[in-house]
Amino acid sequence: MRSLVKIALPAVIAVAVLMPVSWAETEEFNWSGSVGVGQTVEIKGVNGNIEAEPSTSGQVEVHAVKRGKRDDPSEVRIEVVEHSGGVTVCAIYPDKDYDCEPGEGGLGARDNDVEVRFTVLVPSGANFAGRTVNGGVDVDSIEGNVEATTVNGGIEASASGWVAATTVNGGIDVIMGSTDWDGQLRLETVNGGVKVVLPGEANTDVRMKTANGEINSDFPVNMKGKYWNNRADGTIGSGGRELEIESVNGSIKVANSG
Repeated sequence: MRSLVKIALPAVIAVAVLMPVSWAETEEFNWSGSVGVGQTVEIKGVNGNIEAEPSTSGQVEVHAVKRGKRDDPSEVRIEVVEHSGGVTVCAIYPDKDYDCEPGEGGLGARDNDVEVRFTVLVPSGANFAGRTVNGGVDVDSIEGNVEATTVNGGIEASASGWVAATTVNGGIDVIMGSTDWDGQLRLETVNGGVKVVLPGEANTDVRMKTANGEINSDFPVNMKGKYWNNRADGTIGSGGRELEIESVNGSIKVANSG
């Protein structure tokens, strides 16, 4: 009878080593200035996160860090435009011919991996707009209204005013202190859920729709028409203005801050 021989093999342990990212030369940018109550501090980027929080100095303070793995950060310029509505700060990439102007549009980078990460301090009473393509937008306790847009990234924002948010690949999590917007306000994503916290005295017509997810509301919703599992149109409070919340792959939650 053949005997069984057990051979002790040395243990092989696989260790994952996180290699540091090889960045090209890093550059920093700083700017400070003033805006009036009701004016807007707007940041327009392409690659990189945007973060905003309250200013304690009463001034707008913009800090940006530019870095690239393959491309030269110095080729991406940051332009500041002061105008009647506030101030707009843009990251402008080479081979892109557009002006730094307030509002949507004009964002792009042609085969350029430079990342520009913005950190912004917003004074009391000013609004904030953060627009990027590849990156998240994080706004913390702004004493004004907020507009946030991106394509590949999540959006988190809290404000004493209202918050409008749009992304494609990412979730939306916002807290509003007021529902006094005019016309229609949108919270929209494709791949991600939407959670919005409204003040207890909120009054708005609401339209909520998702393809793959659930809809829940802490507020009683006076339904308009038939309720479906993935769609609900109705009124919160006395209604009036419009709030549209939409996702494709994600759930929707409307919470009451009270």
